[in-house]
Amino acid sequence: MVVVGSTNPAKLEPVRLVFAELFPGLEVRGVAVASGVRDQPVGYDETFLGAENRAKAALAQPGATWGVGLEAGVEFNAHGSWLFNVAVLLRADGRRGIARGGSVLLPPVVGERLRLGQELGLVMDELVGKKDTKKGLGAVGILTLSRIERLEFWRHTIELALPPFLRPELYPLE
Repeated sequence: MVVVGSTNPAKLEPVRLVFAELFPGLEVRGVAVASGVRDQPVGYDETFLGAENRAKAALAQPGATWGVGLEAGVEFNAHGSWLFNVAVLLRADGRRGIARGGSVLLPPVVGERLRLGQELGLVMDELVGKKDTKKGLGAVGILTLSRIERLEFWRHTIELALPPFLRPELYPLE
């Protein structure tokens, strides 16, 4: 069984799609776990830690053979504020896959509010006048007018975390 360290449908569905293609019949379920980081992680290290904590907690669930942790983070640099995501896949045999997905430049008004410690989902909800956008289109879908939806944003990152499982001869267990 694949256990995802989240109950957010926008994270569960891409995991279901990827694993259904690779391992038909393998059950995927979500569980609410703590990320151990801020609601809006800042920087790669904090974002990776949140994803890893979620994957470990998911793998510790009864019956889990895979643990999946997905975490979206923001970074700030001279060019602006950026949204990116991280996937951590853990398997009961000790194998691990990690990936950092694509990134999208956030509007300056969003970046300003994130620098003040606000969470991206809430900022986007207010900006577009909708509720729970992070459970649907997410910031990436809103900003790209659904040309890239959150599901695809996550799916891409999950796929990029798969090589250690698809080509284990190239990724020896540590």
